[in-house]
Amino acid sequence: MVAMQNVSLGVHHVVHMPQPDDFAFWREHARTLIQCDVPPDRVSWVEPGGTGDLFAHGGNAHGEKRLPVPDKDAPPVRVSKRFMRLAKNAILHSDTSRFAQLYLLLWKLQSNPRMMEDKADPDVRKVEEWDKSVRRDSHKMHAFVRFREVESDEGKHYVAWFEPDHHIVRANAGFFKRRFANMKWSILTPRGCIHWDGEVMRESGPAQRSDAPSDDPTEDLWKSYYASTFNPARLKVGAMMSEMPKKYWKNMPEAELIPDLIASAQAREAGMVSAGEREERLRPQNLAEVSDAISACRDCPIAECGPRAVMGEGAIGSPLMIIGEQPGDQEDLSGKPFVGPAGQLLDECLEAAKIDRSAAYVTNAVKHFKYVLRGKRRIHQSPTAKETDTCRWWLEAERAIVQPRIILALGASAARGLLGKTVSISQARGAPIPLEDGSELWVTAHPAYLLRLEGEARKEQGALFAHDLSAVRARMSALTMQSSYHSQIA
Repeated sequence: MVAMQNVSLGVHHVVHMPQPDDFAFWREHARTLIQCDVPPDRVSWVEPGGTGDLFAHGGNAHGEKRLPVPDKDAPPVRVSKRFMRLAKNAILHSDTSRFAQLYLLLWKLQSNPRMMEDKADPDVRKVEEWDKSVRRDSHKMHAFVRFREVESDEGKHYVAWFEPDHHIVRANAGFFKRRFANMKWSILTPRGCIHWDGEVMRESGPAQRSDAPSDDPTEDLWKSYYASTFNPARLKVGAMMSEMPKKYWKNMPEAELIPDLIASAQAREAGMVSAGEREERLRPQNLAEVSDAISACRDCPIAECGPRAVMGEGAIGSPLMIIGEQPGDQEDLSGKPFVGPAGQLLDECLEAAKIDRSAAYVTNAVKHFKYVLRGKRRIHQSPTAKETDTCRWWLEAERAIVQPRIILALGASAARGLLGKTVSISQARGAPIPLEDGSELWVTAHPAYLLRLEGEARKEQGALFAHDLSAVRARMSALTMQSSYHSQIA
């Protein structure tokens, strides 16, 4: 420690924190006090609006409030990485003693650098508990913030109300900025608010619940989706209540459905068991019957959230059937397969491989668009293996009617729709897989996968995709020549 000449005996120092979560300010002042050898019981830390203790309330009536200045040759403050990691989070806790507790721990670390390794030390344990509590509060904020749409003179704005237990709002601003970068939004809380206009993050003071909208037009759609994905067969009330505590329910529109969903879970589960025992339906005899049947199908939860069933497109007898994973946002809106960005890339690649899309039958393994809502945007979600298997009935019906000689599966879900099992694209591509009816299955990547790649990876996978299409084109030509030869012989 430095000499005590900078410290007057009996002096009590008061540090007024400018913000309740300002770790940089606390660190700077804690370093100065340590270097001046000021013991923890001679310092009061006061957060905005707080009174701290007797010394803070009375200003400098009981001692000097201005901080001392360390000597130029004062030794550096010793601190471990573990302390810094815990302190950055613990300082966001709502306990008013956190600044003093962290300073006490920092003070002890100067004489016992390995103190943070002592799990039984009560001072270390308290900071660890604060860190855990703050991390849990941040996790709940990430999961339970619900934006509601508001119309303003500048267009659509999304506003959410959240009640954190600790001072976590500013610390989590970056998470929501990255996740909703293209939206204009505000998160209002009683501990302060943050606002994002698409370019600049702004802060404002505390808000009240009445400052936030109570609902918006999309909530019915969101609640419909939540209800459709609620699986009564997997209901564990205790685990659900632990993960989604009731105190958050009042700000979550779907929470009003939970009591009824729990109450009806047993009956719904019994209905699911009964439905599984129903007799197998008759297979459609033509494409029109398939189209009508998939529109009415509710065999899996995807259709319950409102998207239309997208039927395949092409003629009976097409030599090539191209199968994708599922309709996307644009396909759901238009009712046609492969018309969005992935479809446009597919068209370019088919043309380059000299494959005429208009002569092929194009469809998807899953007939409805599976998505989650984020604000107004519908974000693609991959179908589960069970959902793909459920839709396999309709894919087999299309295949039996069209009777293609070659089937091109785009992606693992499409391949599973044909084979009933998951295959590796890298292992399955490049060679035909014979099917029971004599047709051939060729497997390659989905064009949406290529759209997500950049740089060399995009170039490499694009070349593999082009090679797969060329192989299919060559095989189609070979089969056509064989047919022509046999026709001449006959």
